[in-house]
Amino acid sequence: MRRLFLISLVTLGVDQFTKYLIYYVLDLETVRRMVVIPTILNFHLAWNEGINFGLFGGGGELTRYIWIALALVIVVCFYIYAFKQDKSWHLLVPIGLITGGALGNTFDRVIYGAVMDYLNVTCCGINNPYSFNVADTAIFCGLALMLLFGNKYSKSK
Repeated sequence: MRRLFLISLVTLGVDQFTKYLIYYVLDLETVRRMVVIPTILNFHLAWNEGINFGLFGGGGELTRYIWIALALVIVVCFYIYAFKQDKSWHLLVPIGLITGGALGNTFDRVIYGAVMDYLNVTCCGINNPYSFNVADTAIFCGLALMLLFGNKYSKSK
């Protein structure tokens, strides 16, 4: 389980470190948008009170507390699941990425009241209005790895 906690902690740390750089060092709160790689990658600050793409946002404090509680319950469920399974990397890496990402976004909700999104990817002249962050990417990659290696998790203790 130490490896799982380490993966979660590193994911959380990278997420929060990048958000610190974006917000305090690059001062994206003032600048709002910064081109990193023309026509591909921008930094575009957005405060997301909801879930993906801002869904279910704007519900006030009660909704914020519901998202915080739900994320913590999901993290605990993933840890319980991991504890009952074989401790292979096929399981620990995806769950570590998912839980670390969930904790990163939860930390934002607790501290800032919303999730800090700042990565904006565009392609082929299409303007993408949505931003995301390292935590979102970790959650996505963790879920993708679980789908890829899902059959390796079938053994319980």
